[in-house]
Amino acid sequence: MGNRLSKIYTRTGDDGTTGLGDGTRVGKDSARVNAYGTVDEANSSIGVVLAAQVPDDIRALLTTVQHQLFDLGGELCIPGHAAINAEDVDVLERQLDRYNEALPPLKDFILPAGGEAAARCHLARTIVRRAERETVTLARHDAVRPEAIRYLNRLSDLLFVLARVLARADGQGEVLWNHERRHA
Repeated sequence: MGNRLSKIYTRTGDDGTTGLGDGTRVGKDSARVNAYGTVDEANSSIGVVLAAQVPDDIRALLTTVQHQLFDLGGELCIPGHAAINAEDVDVLERQLDRYNEALPPLKDFILPAGGEAAARCHLARTIVRRAERETVTLARHDAVRPEAIRYLNRLSDLLFVLARVLARADGQGEVLWNHERRHA
């Protein structure tokens, strides 16, 4: 295990740089910092989902996801480090299939609503999508393992399905986009 923080401020970032996990200093606005920073934001947003009432099985799943996102942030923070693997992506896919199986097919777009937990889950989904975009941007000029991008892609899909499940679980239901509202 690395060093524990006993002092929160170090003043080393006052010049606009930050240290990567390998000791390299980069700008705080670098693509790498944007990618792992947005993964951290996504992880925090899942914590906001977990602060709402959610079924125990979804709570356990999202807690596991939080640990994996912490691992993924470490992978992105340490060039050349591997923490997310193909099996992690496969597990997300199996969970996606499991939760999606009981849902009716979508015939319309849904709005990011459906009750508190569902709305929080939709917000987490959009942040994960941004983390994915930031990671793709990083991959355009630095080495990023494809498992990292695949994991974020599947996670955003899973969060969409979980939002649908949560909207039903609390009785709110999904809010369908009314594309004909201006023509009525």
